[in-house]
Amino acid sequence: NRAILGAAFKATVPVLLGYVTIGIAFGLLLAKSGQSWWLAPIMSLVVFAGAAQFMAVGLLAAGTTIAEIAALTLLINARHMVYGLSLLDRFGACRRFKAYLVFALTDETYGILTTVPPPPGADSDADRAAYYAAVSALDQSYWVIGSTLGALLGGALPFDAAGIDFALTALFIVLLVEQLRSVRRAAPYLVAAAASGAALLLVGPANFLIAAILASIAGIL
Repeated sequence: NRAILGAAFKATVPVLLGYVTIGIAFGLLLAKSGQSWWLAPIMSLVVFAGAAQFMAVGLLAAGTTIAEIAALTLLINARHMVYGLSLLDRFGACRRFKAYLVFALTDETYGILTTVPPPPGADSDADRAAYYAAVSALDQSYWVIGSTLGALLGGALPFDAAGIDFALTALFIVLLVEQLRSVRRAAPYLVAAAASGAALLLVGPANFLIAAILASIAGIL
C-alpha cells in the first residue's frame, strides 16, 4: 500500500538521518579495527542492535569469543523485553509480520510505533500491521545502508575514527528531545534521571543500563 509506505517513510525521516550517520560511524570503526567490510552489512542484517554492534567492534578486536559477545549482547538488549510488554496487544494482531516486528524492535522504532499513529484510513489489523512492518523495515534499511557505506569508506580512505562512536549518544539525545515534545509531564523524566543517577552510583558504568531501566520502571509504577 503506497499510502502506508509513504506515511511510514515520513515518520522515519529522523531515524533515516540518525541511522545513516551512526551506521557510517559504526562501519568506519569496524573497518579501522581490522575487520572485513562485509561484516558490517551482515551484522546489521542479522544482529541489528546499534549499541551491541559498537560494543562488538571492541570485543572482536580484543579476541573475545562469540559466546561471550552473544551473552553481553543479550544483557544489553534485555531492555527490549520491557518494550515488548507495552506492544503485546499491537503485535498480537500482526500475525504475518509478528516475528519480524519482534526482531526489528529497536529504541528508535519503539519510539515511532508508540508516538506516531498509523495514517488515516489504516483501520484494519492488516493495515496497521503493514504500517508497523514498514516502519521497522525502513529503519533497518537505513542502518544497513549506513553501516555498509561506512565500512566501504573506512577500508578505502585514511580516516581517524577517534570519538566517532559518540554519534550513538547524540541520536539518543535527539530522541529524548522528541519524547519531551510529545510527553509533556515531568514525572517520567525525573524518575528516569533519579534512577539513572542511583544506578550509576550503586552498580557502576558496566552494569548501569539494565539497573537504570529496572529502577525507572519500579519508580514509575
